[in-house]
Parts: sequence; C-alpha cells; structure tokens
Amino acid sequence: MVITNIDIQSVEPVDSKTRDALQKSVQLAIEITTKSQEATAKHEAERREQAARGKLERQKISDEAAAEQQRTNLLQLQVDSAIVEASGQATAEAQAIAESMSIQGEAAVKQAELTSEAESIRARAELSQRIAKQEAHIEHQRALNNLEINKARDLAQIEADKFKNIIKAVGPEMIEAVATAGPTNQVELLSSLGLKSFMVTDGNSPINLFATAQGLLGQ
Repeated sequence: MVITNIDIQSVEPVDSKTRDALQKSVQLAIEITTKSQEATAKHEAERREQAARGKLERQKISDEAAAEQQRTNLLQLQVDSAIVEASGQATAEAQAIAESMSIQGEAAVKQAELTSEAESIRARAELSQRIAKQEAHIEHQRALNNLEINKARDLAQIEADKFKNIIKAVGPEMIEAVATAGPTNQVELLSSLGLKSFMVTDGNSPINLFATAQGLLGQ
C-alpha cells in the first residue's frame, strides 16, 4: 500500500486549552477591531456635527447682526422722516416713507434667503453624517467577515499540519496495520498512538476540508 495523498474531512484541536486559546485570541481581535472602528466613526460623526452646528451658529449671528443693522437704518429713516414732517416738507416725507418700505421689503427677502440657506446647510450636514455611519458599518462588517475567513483557514492549516506530522511519525506500516486490523485491534492500536479517530481513504473519495472548517466555526 502506497499513500499518495491525504485529505482531511474534519479538523479540530485535540487539546482543549489550545482550542480555547485560539478562540479567545480571535474573539479579542474582533472586539478590538470593532471598538476601534466604532470609536473612529463616532469621532468623525461628532466632528462633522460640531462643524455644521458651528457654521449654523455663525450664520445665525450674522443674520441677527444684519437684521439689527436694518432695524437701525429703519429707525434712522424714521427719525429723518419725523424731522422732515416737522419742517413741513411733504415731498421729503413721502420719499422717506417710500425708502423705509423698500428697506423693510429688502430685509424680509434677505431674511428669507438666509433662512433657506441655513436649512440647506443643516440638511447637507445630516446627510453627510448618515453616509459616514453607513460607511463605518459596511467597513466593520467587512472586517468581521475577513476575520472569520482567516480563522477558518488557520484552524484548517493547524490541524492539517498536525495530522500530517502524526502520519509521518507513524509510518506506512502502522497505517496499514490499523487499516487491516479488526475493530478491537484498531482501538488498541489507535490508543497506543494517542489518536482518538483515524480514516484511510484514496483519491476516489475526496473529503471537503473547507466545509469541515466552516462546521467547526459554527460550533
């Protein structure tokens, strides 16, 4: 009997301490990556929110200053109008009233424009914040998927290397003895080798290692 290839169906660390240590290290890496991404996304969202809020506050102060200036101008015009009225200049009075109404109309239009712009700034800030949160969530999920794939690959590689080393140490003669021995003798031979189970197969019956590794992860 000549062994030309070995395929493994199921891989799992025999040593419970090794298995627990591997699972804890993978879980710790996932938690660290998750907390880092959440902190980054939260910090960026807060920074954008503060920037948008600061811009709105500056715009509000500017609008109030402009409105105050318009009121000052209006009061000045009203004072001038009162002086003109007192002096009996009817034409100047009519002109002052017209200018006052024009200023009020312009102030109302300007106020409406500034309010519309402030609403637009706030809407853009909220949209940017939502996009940032969605991007952070997608990146976080991608990192979790990569960690799960790496975990499956590492477990399969560890058990494959371990099994190959055992087969190499046992030798083809012992494998042949296990394969041809009766059930009782097989148990005794496997126990003497420190193995809990054993499988002999050929290239006509391949075993899906990747599906087996995914089964281990599901456990």
